[in-house]
Amino acid sequence: MELGTFSVSLAVKDLQASKAFYEGLGFTDIGISQADNWAVLKNGSTIIGLFQGMFDRNILTFNPGWDQDGNELDAFEDIRNIQKRLKAKGYSFVAEADETSSGRASFMLTDPDGNPVLVDQHV
Repeated sequence: MELGTFSVSLAVKDLQASKAFYEGLGFTDIGISQADNWAVLKNGSTIIGLFQGMFDRNILTFNPGWDQDGNELDAFEDIRNIQKRLKAKGYSFVAEADETSSGRASFMLTDPDGNPVLVDQHV
């Protein structure tokens, strides 16, 4: 099962302060929307998302359909198929993708320690 590109989505209090901190560590901005209070930064193959006022906790994020540079993949497993496979294995979901839809969708579950895991397909 290929979940897609991995990143950590950090719930931040001050987007600009957090962005400056991570840029000082060598991360570069690969897409920012200040109007929406988020930024995506990359250092090598490591990706972090900074989200001000959008989440209560940090989230492990997977993006089916994207490579590590945010480019669309020609072939990938659709999120609805991934969700069906996880349901068949007995996983419980906090939020589910509409299995009758197509294109963009997401689902969320939590690991045994309560860490949110978001699978978010943008294509």
